[in-house]
Amino acid sequence: MDESRQFCGRTRRDFLWNTGAGFPAIALSGLLGDQFFAKATRAADGTPLGNPLAPKKPMGEAKAKSVIFLFMYGGPSHMDTFDYKPALYPLDGKTIPVKTFGRGGHRAGGRAVGPKWQFKPGGQCGKMISDVFPNLRERADDIAFIHSFHAESPIHGSAMLMMNSGRLLSGHPALGSWVNYGLGSVNENMPGFVVMLDKTGGPISGAKNWSSGYMPAAYQGNILRATTPSINDLSLAPGMTPANQRHLLDRLAEKNQAHHLSRVDNSELAARLSSFELAYRMQSTAPQVADFSQEDARTHAMYGIDRPRTEDFGRKCLLARRLVERGVRFIQIYSGGAHNDDNWDAHSDIVSNHSKHAGNTDLPIAGLLADLKRRGLLDSTLVVWGGEFGRQPTAEYAQGSGRDHNAYGFTMWMAGGGIKGGTSVGATDELGAAAVEDRFHVKNLHATVLNRLGLDPNNLSYFYGGLDQKLVGVEGADPIRKILV
Repeated sequence: MDESRQFCGRTRRDFLWNTGAGFPAIALSGLLGDQFFAKATRAADGTPLGNPLAPKKPMGEAKAKSVIFLFMYGGPSHMDTFDYKPALYPLDGKTIPVKTFGRGGHRAGGRAVGPKWQFKPGGQCGKMISDVFPNLRERADDIAFIHSFHAESPIHGSAMLMMNSGRLLSGHPALGSWVNYGLGSVNENMPGFVVMLDKTGGPISGAKNWSSGYMPAAYQGNILRATTPSINDLSLAPGMTPANQRHLLDRLAEKNQAHHLSRVDNSELAARLSSFELAYRMQSTAPQVADFSQEDARTHAMYGIDRPRTEDFGRKCLLARRLVERGVRFIQIYSGGAHNDDNWDAHSDIVSNHSKHAGNTDLPIAGLLADLKRRGLLDSTLVVWGGEFGRQPTAEYAQGSGRDHNAYGFTMWMAGGGIKGGTSVGATDELGAAAVEDRFHVKNLHATVLNRLGLDPNNLSYFYGGLDQKLVGVEGADPIRKILV
């Protein structure tokens, strides 16, 4: 068969692609862009994609502009912190019939471990809070406590992915990515999604917890440190001057303008260009943000930066406030890293473990709330506290006070940003084993965060894999309305 007859056997699309040096294909791509690629290249508000971090209008009324998520990695014990269980004290050491499910599997009973701290009322609301958090107890009137969260997994890796992305499996965008996708960034010199890790290292599953998943990489979390240098690999490459770098960016911009065969390719180039531009601008901005020399001694003391024990977490909390002031949308700070007692995973000794981690974080977090409030930022900043799950009322081992994981019921709290302070909703049973009243899934937490930012959790979607993907899934989720202002 000769070449001309072979050509006739191809599709009409092949014919257009090869005829006239391919110019008919440009028109065809334009037509397809309006049809096939429209959903994949539209922002949450329906506008065509350009700079993926360009500011966007909220979908509804916004109470908050930024989020600070204080992640207590490892799973803090709710009955030893904020969920007062007086009935559990006298049961200490006794065998009780309570169903549990943790890394040790399903159990029908075990040796009870009574709470290891006393609880006292805090604030005007009289909220009972453990002695392990004496400074946060003084901020009780600013906080809404949710005592009835539950999730599917009692295993760290999948539970953290659920808390961060709404899914048990990796590959999906984190909450911070959804926030930046929905709202964009008002600061062109800093990332819209910042993550600060514990000094002992990152959590299990690592960067999957702040990944942008199937969204452009511009939406992923960026690791920032509250010390110098604040970001790795931010200095210029050898032989590269600011002028040379600016010239390279200009060339990339020209390429972006010229490459218009498909809007999908164009949006990818726009995302790459945005990332290069951001790195270029951060070279001078990031070191300034992490420079605390202009903060007065009173502020340093509020965050515990003047004390060796609280200095590390205090610096992270202060940096979070400075990032909020500069318009960063989503900041996540990890307390605890690596494995075992380097985080809140108290399998052997609850007293030693929680005394350590609560002692490192109590003053800095209370200082953060107080500082945001005195600067008029708390009303527009949503603060979230919690881990991937809670802990059981029974001992994990034959000896010791360690508790296994508990995804049946656990406590988280929220403050600021359209949240009604001095309130408590939901409840676990009298021993803290499972949520029994006003039960809320992790997705309700996500829905609440999006709602306070002016985003509709059930309509904020990203087209991928032939579906309109949502953070709260196809079944949807409502915000926790009892804590909303």
